[in-house]
Amino acid sequence: MAKNNTFLDHVKIFIKAGDGGDGHVGFRRERYIPKGGPDGGDGGKGGDIYMVASKHLSTLLDYKKKRHHKAKNGQPGGTRQKNGAQGAPVYLKVPPGTLAYHAESQEKLGEVFAHDETCLLQKGGKGGLGNIHFKSSVNQAPQKATPGKTVEGMWIYLELKILADVGIIGLPNAGKSTLLSHITKAKSKSADYPFTTIHPFLGVVHFKDQNLILADIPGLIEGASEGIGLGHDFLRHIERAKNLIHLIDASCNDLEQIVKNYHTIESELKAYDPSLLNKRSLIVFNKMDLLAIKEQEKLKVALKKKFSEACFISANTPESLDELKEKMQEQFLKPLKK
Repeated sequence: MAKNNTFLDHVKIFIKAGDGGDGHVGFRRERYIPKGGPDGGDGGKGGDIYMVASKHLSTLLDYKKKRHHKAKNGQPGGTRQKNGAQGAPVYLKVPPGTLAYHAESQEKLGEVFAHDETCLLQKGGKGGLGNIHFKSSVNQAPQKATPGKTVEGMWIYLELKILADVGIIGLPNAGKSTLLSHITKAKSKSADYPFTTIHPFLGVVHFKDQNLILADIPGLIEGASEGIGLGHDFLRHIERAKNLIHLIDASCNDLEQIVKNYHTIESELKAYDPSLLNKRSLIVFNKMDLLAIKEQEKLKVALKKKFSEACFISANTPESLDELKEKMQEQFLKPLKK
């Protein structure tokens, strides 16, 4: 589990593929062949820049330390029709779930999700042609060769989108970090202030023959879809979660406020990307232990009328989490009904 100061999910770096080597102007010069023809070779192709996923990585931190990445240039052609060597490529290792896009145009360059999946970010320059290509019936000794193609470097963004089976979403202090730590034994720091979690944390819920990877998505606030608060920094992580747990603090015992908090998050998801509302989800009301028994029962009845499939828990109470795990298994591990 990465600590807050060792997690980095987006970074700006500079890449430059290698230039192509120049073509060569040369002529065959051997004993007894005083007027040998052109034999200049082609330049080698410049090295490409690739992005490759590695399951052994979970952060982009390495690219904060080294921001410039250049592939080798192709070598120039030589005599006797010898072509120049190709430039060595560069492979940028990143965690699965990483996207790359041009820093200025925002054009998407590629993405990798599976271990060892590779995508080309920038192609190396083509090598130039040697003068052997320009011999003709009217020009038996061409002095012409073409230069290798140069490649202009560019700044790009690498962006890691957490890949999880279930993303835990909700307003700040809904209890997401506590729930994740108790249901998966993952250790994420939490405290009583807005934006409790600054970085997503992952944990695994173990079932008999299957597992679910959970991600604690930092708390969103009204206006997040417009970039307010942590905004887009973490809304994008929700895109990569297959399913969602919508965690709501019910300790206020105010039905109107609880429903309003639910719709606040739903509205932000819809504003950012309406397709997020199509994910399988489970509505979970937390901190029920802070209410008296009679208050709990009364609130449950009222909430069930509005959310028939809701689950009621106290993240600090193991018994309530057992019920939640059963609902998660039912909701997220069984195939969708056609």
